[in-house]
Order: sequence, then C-alpha cells, then structure tokens
Amino acid sequence: MEVGNLDAAEPFTTRDGSTIREILHAPAQSLAEATLRPFQATDRHYHARSEEVYFLLEGGGTMEVDGVERPVGSGDAVLIPPGAWHRIAAGERGARFLCMCAPPYSHEDTYFD
Repeated sequence: MEVGNLDAAEPFTTRDGSTIREILHAPAQSLAEATLRPFQATDRHYHARSEEVYFLLEGGGTMEVDGVERPVGSGDAVLIPPGAWHRIAAGERGARFLCMCAPPYSHEDTYFD
C-alpha cells in the first residue's frame, strides 16, 4: 500500500507558476495540492495528454477553460480535458485546490502560448 501525506510533500513551482505539493504520483494519475497567492494567476497553458480536475478547497477566483470563464470557489470541481487551454486567477483570498491529473502531471506535457 502506498500512502502519501500532504505535510510530507515538498512544495515546488510548476511551469504555469503555481506552487504545488504532490501528494501521490502513481503510474496512471497524480494528486497534488496547489496554492495561489491573492490575485496571482497561472500562465495560460494546456496539457496534450493529461486530463485534469481541480477541486477548490479554499478561496477562489476566475477559471478559464478554452475561452470560457466563470467564477469558482470552495467546493467547486472543474474538469479540464486534454488539449484544453486553461488558467486560474485567484481572487482576494487566494486559492487552494487539489489537482488530479491522469496520466500524472509532468513539466514535459505543459505547453504555453
């Protein structure tokens, strides 16, 4: 059995600018916690292979997926299909959310404008 722990996960900055702590990195998927400071935004990007789900735990802001924007907040889950351009901009309280990626997140699968 493999068990990950959030407190034991070392934070790092992804290519899109968010700070994440990867909780689990399995062969078929990954789970990480991401944080954005108040009014911080990720760079608009896409993943060619990975499908992502963001689940907002605290704070919120504006989510954009393929040109469609909407406000998101605590309790919201956002599906991001492979190849969909996306970004999240935190509001005044910042944002803390879980990122689930299948296949697992990799810097090499992150593409920018």
